[in-house]
Amino acid sequence: MGILNSVFNSILFWAAWIIIPFIMEMIPAIGNIVILIKKQIKKKNKQQSDSQEELTFFPEITIMVPVYNSADTLEACIRSINDSDYPNNRINVYLVNNQGQDNSFQVYCQCQEKYPELIMQWLNAQQGKSKALNMALFNSKGKYIINIDSDGILEKSALKNLVTKFEVDPTIQVMTGAILIEPRLIEEYPWIFPKLLRKTEFMEYAQAFLAGRNYASETNSIYTLSGAFSAFRKSAVLSSHMYNTDTICEDTELTFQMRYNKKERVQICEDAIFFVDPIEDMNKLYTQRQRWQRGSLEVSAMFLKDKMKARKMLIDPTVRTLVYDHTFAFPRMIWYLALLCLLFLNYSMRMIVISVAILFVGYIVMGFFYFFSTVAFLKPFDEIRNYYKKQWYIVFILPFFNLLVFFIRFAGIINSINTDSAWKTRNLTEEWQAFTRELHVSVSGIRSRFKKLQDLVNVEEPTEQDAENNTDN
Repeated sequence: MGILNSVFNSILFWAAWIIIPFIMEMIPAIGNIVILIKKQIKKKNKQQSDSQEELTFFPEITIMVPVYNSADTLEACIRSINDSDYPNNRINVYLVNNQGQDNSFQVYCQCQEKYPELIMQWLNAQQGKSKALNMALFNSKGKYIINIDSDGILEKSALKNLVTKFEVDPTIQVMTGAILIEPRLIEEYPWIFPKLLRKTEFMEYAQAFLAGRNYASETNSIYTLSGAFSAFRKSAVLSSHMYNTDTICEDTELTFQMRYNKKERVQICEDAIFFVDPIEDMNKLYTQRQRWQRGSLEVSAMFLKDKMKARKMLIDPTVRTLVYDHTFAFPRMIWYLALLCLLFLNYSMRMIVISVAILFVGYIVMGFFYFFSTVAFLKPFDEIRNYYKKQWYIVFILPFFNLLVFFIRFAGIINSINTDSAWKTRNLTEEWQAFTRELHVSVSGIRSRFKKLQDLVNVEEPTEQDAENNTDN
């Protein structure tokens, strides 16, 4: 019996620490290398057969740009569309204002004068980003519809590469682009820690989109389109329910529509790059990742009510991702916080340290798998590729950043239980202030009750003076 208990405890221990991360995270990293080799062989064969994937005709496209207080970034966004290598006379740009209060419209008017060859139209929408996007969809023209955020810029060849992939493969109905952090903006930060945080985010985005999502695309398991940069065949998106107005993650909801309602594959165009601003501080990181987490749970509740069964993990990538990210979050949290408790369960400190070290080394190896894959995918973009290669040391920091993000996402799970969905949520500072207020109230309440209990049981003995006074009376 003792041997069986020892074996069971060992399996439980190593499964929690090593096996689950290996299956869910390290195997995809290895698989990504295989996919990279496969794509390189495919590209080489096409070059040898002189089969070039070049557009001979540029179909008309619509670019939707939701605008909300975007005066500081809108001009750069429009300029990137104008400067792309896709012909301006084949592009229709719809800028949809979602109740903004700044001078974005004046910026739009100035851009009309600066870029007269660009066909642009300003639309005013009400009640949220989803309705703004749907308004642009109803007014759209052309064969393909592309959605980009107003606070980012397109890489010069992004539109052309995206449309080329659509044209080469008629079975593709929906794609997401690759989102990267703008390196120039990272280097503008003078302080070491803020710059390090932004470089880590840059590495995370690059590996997630250029490596991780390539593996997910090949296995038809992309969880969500990028809200910042995604593209559709017009016929496909207009035959859907379009953007849902009842969730803060309309991009994820539309992804699920395409996968479950229309049975379409969601793919990535890795050479269509869209640059976004780096995260400003920890407060922004906290609210961003919590919003993603809450939106993911909302959309999953809409689509997966009858699909959340254990056997579905093997055949449904969305269920598998949801179970890993959310259901496994609770035991993972317990294991993270209960390391010292293992000492009282007859686990030696040596075993704990070795297992953590093995896990850390595994994540580092996985990080370098993704790193070299990403370098290969960035081959057509020399400048960004050279910058990425110089950040190799961030691979050693990324596991700690991912652990931090895990705790933020876990907080998002907890907050989604007892609060209503909203685009604006409390940031890290506000959460800490709320926590300290609640802690102060709780401690004050305990102290008050303890004082009453003290007063009740600690009755003062009468003094001699009190006794004389009672005698006289």
